[in-house]
Amino acid sequence: MITEHYYSLKAMWHGNKGSGTSGLRDYDRSHTVSIYGKPDLHLTTDNAAVGDKTKLNPEDLLVSAISSCHMLSYLYLCALEGVVVIDYVDKANGLMIENESGGGRFKEVVLNPIVTVANATMKEKAMQLHGKAHEICYIANSVNFPVVTKATCLVQR
Repeated sequence: MITEHYYSLKAMWHGNKGSGTSGLRDYDRSHTVSIYGKPDLHLTTDNAAVGDKTKLNPEDLLVSAISSCHMLSYLYLCALEGVVVIDYVDKANGLMIENESGGGRFKEVVLNPIVTVANATMKEKAMQLHGKAHEICYIANSVNFPVVTKATCLVQR
């Protein structure tokens, strides 16, 4: 049986400085994404010339979604397989290429999870489960660019 999940949000632009989008520098790129019952996200563009570096942007959120999905899938699998994870830190990186004509696309996202497990007997299985986590991660399965995992596994001292 196929199960469908539906997601709903409201995106609201707040950047009208009085003349709307009459020119490229005449409006602010600030906007808010609201999802009922959850904290609002205050976003902007990644473009340094017109964006606000103190706010998140859609590119940040895409890399975050991939990293978070992998981590949650991985922790789930570890719990099922008896691998006790004590700590998990991912320093993910995304590479986006802009086209000269405008627009662009992500070339890849690289996940660099550093996982600490409870004992050395879990280390091999812990490393193997990253592959399975990638297979079941909804977000990684939804993008059209490579998501690479370069995992490190440590043992609790």
